[in-house]
Amino acid sequence: MRASRALHRPWTSPPATTEQFTAYVARMQTPGNCGLLVVRQGAGSLELAGVVNITNMVMGPFCSGYLGYYAFAGYERQGLMREGLTLAVRHAFRTLKLHRLEANIQPGNAASLALVRSCGFTQEGYSPKYLKIGGRWRDHERWAIVAR
Repeated sequence: MRASRALHRPWTSPPATTEQFTAYVARMQTPGNCGLLVVRQGAGSLELAGVVNITNMVMGPFCSGYLGYYAFAGYERQGLMREGLTLAVRHAFRTLKLHRLEANIQPGNAASLALVRSCGFTQEGYSPKYLKIGGRWRDHERWAIVAR
């Protein structure tokens, strides 16, 4: 997981220690959050390739959640995240009964922008200084998909 931190700087900060990963798993099990693992089947085993998070879910008339995701180092650019994100969107709409998912992506993150575009998301807007990542407020493009 430590190698993944370098891969994703400055986009996100994946857990780098066992303690951080344990805290992430606990957080994803709280109400309003859902953490999903992206795996690749190896020779007789499953390999952890990445994660997809659906967080800050709000039900009622909104029925929406925020999406986050990343591949682990060594598993990027293999189509695994596209498959994982497609399944996560299906899970969000069919199982979690959400109507909308929103992904906020830094404009320079070409791989992430291509991923959401390939999964049917549409750009809805631009949010200056949206999230503080790596000690800096960073602009983001707002992408979303709604249940059909």
